[in-house]
Amino acid sequence: MGITVNGLDELKKLAGSDLGTSDWIEVTQERINTFADATGDHQWIHVDVEKAKEGPFGAPIAHGCLTLSLFIPLFTELLDVDGVTTKVNYGLNKVRFPAPVKAGSRIRLVAGLADVEEVPGGLQVTVDGTIEIEGGAKPAAVLQSVSRFYA
Repeated sequence: MGITVNGLDELKKLAGSDLGTSDWIEVTQERINTFADATGDHQWIHVDVEKAKEGPFGAPIAHGCLTLSLFIPLFTELLDVDGVTTKVNYGLNKVRFPAPVKAGSRIRLVAGLADVEEVPGGLQVTVDGTIEIEGGAKPAAVLQSVSRFYA
C-alpha cells in the first residue's frame, strides 16, 4: 500500500510529498492493558473498565503515549526505505493529543514528508502526521516526527 524507496537518493526526492493514509488498526482494551503493564501506568481511566464507563470519557481510553507509539507501525506501512543499514527514531519536534482514543476505537495515520536533510552518514526525515480516530471529529494526535536513515 505504501511507498518503497531504494536508498538515500530516492528518499531525498520525496521531500514535500504526501505519504498517504495507513490502514485502520483497532486499539483494544487488551493492548491498553499490556501498555499499562509495560509502563507501570495503571490509572483507572485506562484499565478499570467499569469505573471508566462512569468517568469523563464514558469508556476506558488509551494512554497518550500508547497512541503515539503506534505512529511507528502506522508510518512504516506508509514508507519503507530499502538499501540503508540503519533506521532510527530520532525524536519528536511536537506532539498534541486533541481527543482521547476509547478502547475499541480504530485509528489510522495520515502523513506527509515535510523535510529531508543531510546528516553525517545519512538523511534526517521530518514527518508531519495526524492520527485520526474513525468517526471522530478531532484527531487522536497531531505530531512532527524526526527519523534518521543511514547508508
